[in-house]
Amino acid sequence: MLVKEFRVPLPISVEEYQVAQLYAVAEASKNETGGGDGIEVLKNEPYDDPSLPGGKGQYTHKIYHLASKVPRFIKAIAPKGSLEIHEKAWNAYPYCKTVLSNPDYMKDNFSLTIETWHKPGQPTIDNVHQLPLDQWKKVEVVQIDIVNDPVERKDYKESEDPALFKSTKTGRGQLAANWKSTAEPLMTAYKLVSMEFKWWGLQSRVESMTMKTERKIFHNFHRQLFCWMDHWYGLTMADIRALEDKTKHDLDEARQHGEVKGTAMHDE
Repeated sequence: MLVKEFRVPLPISVEEYQVAQLYAVAEASKNETGGGDGIEVLKNEPYDDPSLPGGKGQYTHKIYHLASKVPRFIKAIAPKGSLEIHEKAWNAYPYCKTVLSNPDYMKDNFSLTIETWHKPGQPTIDNVHQLPLDQWKKVEVVQIDIVNDPVERKDYKESEDPALFKSTKTGRGQLAANWKSTAEPLMTAYKLVSMEFKWWGLQSRVESMTMKTERKIFHNFHRQLFCWMDHWYGLTMADIRALEDKTKHDLDEARQHGEVKGTAMHDE
């Protein structure tokens, strides 16, 4: 198993992030759904589980249909169920837990767990997840900077560049190179990612590749989240639940009737 902690500071408050993150997830889902593939929302409902931090929150169960995201030759030989990833998430904000699995094919041989604490201030809290010290010593901490870290050319959008965006509603932005030392408010998302892939000969390669992908997702997603500020700022949780209901309907329609969208791995 490979474990890393990704720290993502943002120039927003912990309270604002709750709405911002849910809005951004709904919008990003639309960009990855269409033509038979994408995201299917099975459940989105309250939960009560004393075994999890916070105890109560919102539970979601989604399926990621990925057939169009891989080259045709892989699709042709892939076993039934191997190109569907299940995501179960427990959101007891400011704590969240997400588990990705492939129950129809990989079963217990694959799991990706992301546990997140959202805390005010700089990304300097060590072992915020309170792991046993012998485990914490093995965790690599990865700092993510939404302004200064490089973005792949194919992922770059001028409208989603925090160095260029300025919010008309809050006046925040354009973020300078030293933004973390001057931003007010400031919060950090501490994302503990545990990856396990039990397939002889491929384990270390797949785990390493997955961690690189997660870092890229966290980086690009939070750049978008900040630059979408004028869309989510001022929304209430009631507004978000209504948006999620509409998004579920839109995703179902797009997946059944729309065109393929999002990031695909093209044949070479």
